[in-house]
Amino acid sequence: MGARPLLNRRLAGMGTTIFAEMSALATATGSINLGQGFPDTDGPEEVREAAVRALREGRGNQYPPGPGIPELRAAIAEHQQRFYGLTYDPDTEVLVTAGATEAIAASLLALLEPGDEVIAFEPFYDSYAACIAMAGATRVPLTLRQPEFRPDLDELRSLITPRTRLLLINTPHNPTGLVLNDDELAAIAQLAIEHDLLVITDEVYEHLVFTGTHHPLAALPGMRERTVSISSAGKTFSFTGWKVGWVTATPELVATVRTAKQYLTYVSAGPFQYAVADALRLPDDYFADFRADLLRKRDLLADGLSAAGFGVHQPEGTYFITTDITPLGEKDGIEFCRTLPERCGVVAIPNVVFYDNTEVGRSLVRFTFCKKDEVLQEAVSRLQRLGA
Repeated sequence: MGARPLLNRRLAGMGTTIFAEMSALATATGSINLGQGFPDTDGPEEVREAAVRALREGRGNQYPPGPGIPELRAAIAEHQQRFYGLTYDPDTEVLVTAGATEAIAASLLALLEPGDEVIAFEPFYDSYAACIAMAGATRVPLTLRQPEFRPDLDELRSLITPRTRLLLINTPHNPTGLVLNDDELAAIAQLAIEHDLLVITDEVYEHLVFTGTHHPLAALPGMRERTVSISSAGKTFSFTGWKVGWVTATPELVATVRTAKQYLTYVSAGPFQYAVADALRLPDDYFADFRADLLRKRDLLADGLSAAGFGVHQPEGTYFITTDITPLGEKDGIEFCRTLPERCGVVAIPNVVFYDNTEVGRSLVRFTFCKKDEVLQEAVSRLQRLGA
């Protein structure tokens, strides 16, 4: 067998296949798609108009600077200072990427060598496994188990070996909705320092925290110099198609990540970068209202899922709800999701596609609530058919 089939087989996960299958089922059956996590409304009108202005004025229509336009890098640095008290030099410590997904890929490709081990929370966001594999490294899962989905810190310590290179931390966590608390963050930081590990933090849902507060790991003592922090505009401003993300880290780490990033997209989203710079400077009311709106939607869907008989795990953050189908007399999340459109006209995603340990995730199903109220209300109404 040639190298390409081997590589394809190594990278192939169930996630992409299932997402495509569920979206096709939604179209074929006219179902409400609560599977993939993208809003069904656009973000702030002033941000959209800022993108239109940039297009019309010819700003960003040609290649933007490799690290990102200065206006956006300055806005990202201001954002980190404004919300977290973290100071970054926009010229040397900020890198703009094609969404958080490219930031994750570039960081893993830049910082890993073949044979390295990466410890990450399981269930994994689906790009993690592929990017770790492309770097020739090995993913080591720290499984988050229901009902609380909190990390077992003793198990985390036991997973660290001489081959461990970095920790990949996702908080708020997709798909479980976990938000790491101060004690968990402190323990993770202590282990990283003790074992001289790098840390990549995926914080794209930083402004969607409903329980507790999001605290970046980079803000803890001894962590700024070893942490690559990643976020993006898509989730916070509901422009997921723009694909504008970023990395903040020390000059040495940013330079290393940029070395890999330049061979991926090199640059992207020129006019949208100007708009995202404006978005990051929106007043505090925007961020508070955004969170409050999604909290209300979360409760609307969570209550409906509970009434329909699901075991509901109330998320502390993100815009996903993980449910257990066991109370419905079901066991297999994949089969359940394949039949759900015909049964009640709703599409969801089986969490098992995010697990290496498929038995742990087998009965879990994920729904998203970043949809219009009337869409969620209709979905809740349809889901009641399961108990009929």
